[in-house]
Amino acid sequence: MSNLDKLITYFEKFPGIGGRQARRFAFHILTLPREDVSELSSLIANLQSTVTECDGCHRFFAPQSPTHTLCKICADSTRDVTKLAIVERDSDITTIERAGMYDGLYFVLGGTVPLLESKETGKLRGGTLKSLVEARLAEGLEEIILAFSVNPDGENTGRFVESLLKELPGTEQLRRSYLGRGLSTGSELEYADPETIKNAFQNRS
Repeated sequence: MSNLDKLITYFEKFPGIGGRQARRFAFHILTLPREDVSELSSLIANLQSTVTECDGCHRFFAPQSPTHTLCKICADSTRDVTKLAIVERDSDITTIERAGMYDGLYFVLGGTVPLLESKETGKLRGGTLKSLVEARLAEGLEEIILAFSVNPDGENTGRFVESLLKELPGTEQLRRSYLGRGLSTGSELEYADPETIKNAFQNRS
């Protein structure tokens, strides 16, 4: 297999990227100036050493110093600690923040539980979520917002999270809400526009 074929194969492993797009990416790189290709290569090679996982919400962020273990959102003392939005992936936080109306904290679950599954997969942070909720209860947590995409897998993931919460003492009084149907059925949270996200949070139930 040639280097070109290997590169196309790697691109095909990216979320939402098919064979045709993977080939377009690879051939586009071939048209770039050598210095741009070198910079791209360097960025990829150094990415994992310059980005870390937030100790609070578990999103990826670039710390300003090695002592920074919390992202800007988790370190912001003005955020509302009574609300915790659980999302599937990092990009969902970016989408919600762009809408500019949610002032609580987040937790990145790390994926979804497919409809035909009932148990946590290895990539999900179910145990970490339980520990976080226990700690946040002592800090005044009042509401869990299940901010998943409005599709069968997202709804199944919401049920899975609710089953985790039932295992924790003291969570009976927590309000558990789902995003309102400002989001159309079948839509991915990541691709929703700010106004739709705003309506979904305002109409959560």
